[in-house]
Amino acid sequence: MLSSILSAYGLQADQCEIHAFGTGLINNTWKIKHDGSEYILQRINQHVFRNPPAIAENMRAMADFLSVNSPDYLFVVPLTTIGNKDMVHDKKEGYFRLMPFIKRSRTYDVVTSPEIACEAAREFGCFTKMLSGFDASDLKVTVPDFHNLTLRYKQFEESLQNGNRERIDKAKEAVAFLLAQKNIVTEFEKITKDENFKCRVTHHDTKISNVLFDDEGNGLCVIDLDTTMAGYFISDVGDMMRTYLSPYSEEEKDVTRIEVRDEYFLAIAKGYLQEMNEELTSSELDHFVYSGDFMIYMQAVRFLTDHFNNDIYYGTKYEGHNFVRAENQIALLKNYQEKAPFFQEQVLLFAGSNYKQIK
Repeated sequence: MLSSILSAYGLQADQCEIHAFGTGLINNTWKIKHDGSEYILQRINQHVFRNPPAIAENMRAMADFLSVNSPDYLFVVPLTTIGNKDMVHDKKEGYFRLMPFIKRSRTYDVVTSPEIACEAAREFGCFTKMLSGFDASDLKVTVPDFHNLTLRYKQFEESLQNGNRERIDKAKEAVAFLLAQKNIVTEFEKITKDENFKCRVTHHDTKISNVLFDDEGNGLCVIDLDTTMAGYFISDVGDMMRTYLSPYSEEEKDVTRIEVRDEYFLAIAKGYLQEMNEELTSSELDHFVYSGDFMIYMQAVRFLTDHFNNDIYYGTKYEGHNFVRAENQIALLKNYQEKAPFFQEQVLLFAGSNYKQIK
């Protein structure tokens, strides 16, 4: 299958070492070794990304901007084919791209320390900062309505009307809690109309595995830019809150084990604001903690919606899997909200004189 793809880049498959690579769940990924050089080959998942050329256009536009304005910034861009294309399209197999493998780099599947969380947050902040002069509206939409909380809440309401009645009846407590938190949706809708909230180049998928580190734990760059689109900083910061703060993922069934670790929140705030403090407006800084509410709540809503719709979106391994995930995220949100006042105080301390000045 890969022979014709590799040949488009001038590589002969029988002269390459080819191995499946990584733990990503969306795209198929292989590591390619050829004549002393190493590459990453990916096939784009067209069930998730319906328009792969839009991804290539976005990456090329950002790469061109950075090459002029921040030439020392490490931005991993796909290699071009012999025919000078950013992707290879096979009618049967789909879209593929080849990228250089960054030597002496590593990724983490789990956040192992506050220091790693801080470095990751700094890298995501640096990514947005380096592209602050790029017109985000020029980016193509690769996943429509990806973080549109208004739409997700509407889908939740529709699932309550049309979904699996037995499942809905058994989840009354979770439903009541999420309905009572609608203020999070209302706040999001205010943000979309607030001129003090800037539409920026936003990664939209800030899990720890999307950062490359060196062997000493220093951040090198962010990767997996397929979801990079125009958006709000709350998406990137909120996704870090959702995935870094608890020692257990959304798969944990025992919600009593879910907690919010203060030192990890402080690490995220420190790292991100190290790069973005002077970029964020006072309105945005006032909503730094809201970022966590936004993403944790949205994911809880999405899991419960899918549960009521008989698991049509998220893959499940057992009966009630999405309900377990939703309950997990609800527990995380409750823990997070208890600590919100303290967290906001800390954010303003990190922002320091810059916050006072722009306020």
